[in-house]
Amino acid sequence: MTEERERADQDSPWKEILEAYFPQAMQFFFPRTAALINWEYPHEFLDKEFQQIARDAEQGRRYADKLVKVWHIQGEEIWLLIHIEIQATPEANFAERMFSYNLRIFDRFGKPAISLAILCDADSTWRPNQYSYNYPDTRLNFEFGTVKLWDYQTRWTELEASDNPFATVVMAHLKTQQTTKKPQERKTWKFSLIRRLYEQGWQEKDIRNLYRFIDWVMILPKALEVEFWEEFKQFEQERTMSYITTGERIGYERGREEGEQTLVVRQLQKRFGNLPESLRLRIQTLSLNQLEELGEALLDFTAIEDLLRWLDTNQAQ
Repeated sequence: MTEERERADQDSPWKEILEAYFPQAMQFFFPRTAALINWEYPHEFLDKEFQQIARDAEQGRRYADKLVKVWHIQGEEIWLLIHIEIQATPEANFAERMFSYNLRIFDRFGKPAISLAILCDADSTWRPNQYSYNYPDTRLNFEFGTVKLWDYQTRWTELEASDNPFATVVMAHLKTQQTTKKPQERKTWKFSLIRRLYEQGWQEKDIRNLYRFIDWVMILPKALEVEFWEEFKQFEQERTMSYITTGERIGYERGREEGEQTLVVRQLQKRFGNLPESLRLRIQTLSLNQLEELGEALLDFTAIEDLLRWLDTNQAQ
């Protein structure tokens, strides 16, 4: 069971892309901290160490965390705690949790950590960046770095001109948010963003990595996914390149082979991580029509509670 949980955790598209392009992520989102780091020395992801301090991680919340050891330009090691808040709604105790993790790292390992957060929600007013309390004889003010992806909506030209892979990541994220309940528009943007990878001259490995992220977040209804693959297959043939369609076929083709039920489960796990066995069993009882309806509905799910409500409403008791 532990291995299954670990595998599901590794499936997070944000964690995967962060591991693949960590220096670029730091340079894109937190350039001042990136300037402190000697990138000639290898960085190290401290997953086991983070698991020791994150023992009470909330079930059902959507976020990705990475504890990373890097080297300061002056020689000493630095620990970075990178938090990516994917949850669509603001969290009241978010700043407190950031402080708690920072304190636990220091308490458990004797290492001060630079705490950084990437906020992916669509609430432009939610901008937590500190946790504090103040009493007559004791006071605390803990501040942490934040980046709000929402703000990049007004910097689209800058994103288009950037050769940093995280410009593509942010573009895919924003267009996913903006095309909620607009599947045809989402299909158009998904094709455009993937085509852009080829036009920018990315290497095959980079195209595959960034394609995986785009495909993971920009989920399409089944019929549009079929159209997308046909159009993209033709595009690759015209360019005499087959980096994706004859390689991994990560999207619709694999889902079609595994069946509608498996496709729905995979899509849900992309959003919420490994599903509890009780939910898997409930999904297995759905008819084909119900599965297709769930496949459409999950495009607008933002939390696992949305799935529970849908099942309560639509599943025969």
